[in-house]
Amino acid sequence: MATDSAAAPHPEAPSAQPRPASQLAAPGGAGVMAPDPVPDPHRPGQPLTERAAASAPGVPMALGGTVIVGVTIWLIVIAHTLSPDVQGWLGFLTSVTAIVGVFMLVGLTPIQPGEARVVQLFGQYRGTVRQPGLRCCNPFAKRVKISTRIRNHETAVAKVNDADGNPIEIAAVVVWQVADTAQALYAVDDFVKFVAIQTETAVRHIATSYPYDTGDPNQLSLRANADEITSQLSAEIAARVASAGVTIIESRLTRLSYAAEIAQAMLRRQAAGAVVAARTRIVEGAVGMVDLALRRLEEQDVVELDEERKAAMVSNLLVVLCSEQATQQVVNTGSLYQ
Repeated sequence: MATDSAAAPHPEAPSAQPRPASQLAAPGGAGVMAPDPVPDPHRPGQPLTERAAASAPGVPMALGGTVIVGVTIWLIVIAHTLSPDVQGWLGFLTSVTAIVGVFMLVGLTPIQPGEARVVQLFGQYRGTVRQPGLRCCNPFAKRVKISTRIRNHETAVAKVNDADGNPIEIAAVVVWQVADTAQALYAVDDFVKFVAIQTETAVRHIATSYPYDTGDPNQLSLRANADEITSQLSAEIAARVASAGVTIIESRLTRLSYAAEIAQAMLRRQAAGAVVAARTRIVEGAVGMVDLALRRLEEQDVVELDEERKAAMVSNLLVVLCSEQATQQVVNTGSLYQ
């Protein structure tokens, strides 16, 4: 449950008391605060969690209530034909059967698959009914419908600075489901809005914790390590919404790009990095080919070259192998030293 931040203490005020363990940062260093759980009045010292509510099969209760109401109507119709003494006794019996029949029908609650009913009696949580079909509960209880189906939430595109200070645009989609209906209803004000806000907060925190791209292979980046980043995002969202009785099934980044104001500059930077990497690969291959050529010439005694001629041959081969354009062939009709 979201808590308001405390105001700054007055200089002359006494020092604040240490926070309880439930208010300390959650493990993992994500800075997620664990709020105090809602206490269960029926289990002192225990947090309020979902439990099964007392309910009966609805179809027999519906048939029984309908029969009782029908008998009540029939008794009212025939009461005018009986003696006054019998009418007094029959009036009391009619009142009792009418009350019983109405209570049986009022307590009927249809529950569809993928839904649950939180039973609340006189302001207190009495349990949750998850069995699909027609159920009969306490007619005085309030039955709140909560969907337990799997839901999707897609965040709006957020503009934040990554770990290197570069503005980026990021968005994510999270798949979630209500696991504890009691916590979802009583621990937070609106669990749907709570999931939306906490998801956006987690996305922003992840985006500012890692660079968009990095040349260090030992450092995680948002672009190159999508699986690791989404795993950490799912774990952080799950920690943030656990107090609302919500479980996170999956989360994925749906948008990740540089902001428009630096997109062109970063694209040129990426293109330059790609050119440098390609050139490095070409030079490594060319050096290997030159070394192989020199060793083959020496092993097979094709020609004997001094150091100056070897240097010239290496220079010519590197120019041919590393050039972007086709080279022009020149035929040397003299000796190697001309």
